[in-house]
This record gives sequence, C-alpha cells and structure tokens, in this order.
Amino acid sequence: MATSQVETVSTGLDKAKLAAVVLLVVGSVAGFYLLSKQGPMVQWGALIAGLILAVVVFLMSEQGRQLVAFSKDSWREAKKVVWPSRKEAIQMTGYVFAFAVVMALFLWLTDKTLEWVLYDLFLGWRK
Repeated sequence: MATSQVETVSTGLDKAKLAAVVLLVVGSVAGFYLLSKQGPMVQWGALIAGLILAVVVFLMSEQGRQLVAFSKDSWREAKKVVWPSRKEAIQMTGYVFAFAVVMALFLWLTDKTLEWVLYDLFLGWRK
C-alpha cells in the first residue's frame, strides 16, 4: 500500500463508540421484533434507522477511519490491475481446458496400466 504506517492507541472514547455501535445494532434488532404490532413499515424503519446510525457511529471511531483508509487503498490498488483482453482470456481458458484434458487422459492411462500390471501380470486375476 502507498500510505505510511501510523500507530494509533485505542482510547476510551473509541471503546465507548464501539460499545455504542453494538448497543445500536442490538437495539435496532430488538426494536424490529418489539414493534411487530405497529406494522412492517415501522419495524423496518426502526431497524434500518438503527443500523444506519450504528454505521455512522462506527465510521466516526478510529477503527472506522482505518477501514475507510484501507478501502481507499484497496480501490487504488485495484485500479492498477492490468486485466487481460478478451482474446488473452479466451486463450488462457483454452490452455487450462486442454491441460485438464491431457492430465485426465494421462491419469486414466496410468490407472489402466497399473491395473493391467498388478491384476493381470502379477496376480493373474482375469476379469
């Protein structure tokens, strides 16, 4: 990755934010089930609102900022990937398929040869 290493110390505030995230997720799921008599719109609204609030609180914590930085670095690295052209992809797929067929034939031939040597020549068992 292109970014420099930064050491961070987890503070009490970050731990409190993560605890709040857990409580918000648990609370939104509990609210979903407790509001079953209010109708599905209220249920889903409470669940989605609680989860969105949990994500916002998480992104404000140090771990959330690290996740965002990691995601940006990953996206930047993914843009650097040189993908093969359609022709190259088809050629490579053909090579892999041909190798698999050749290997299957080799293994089948080896199996039949060993079967013939062991059962017919050494043991004398005829099928």
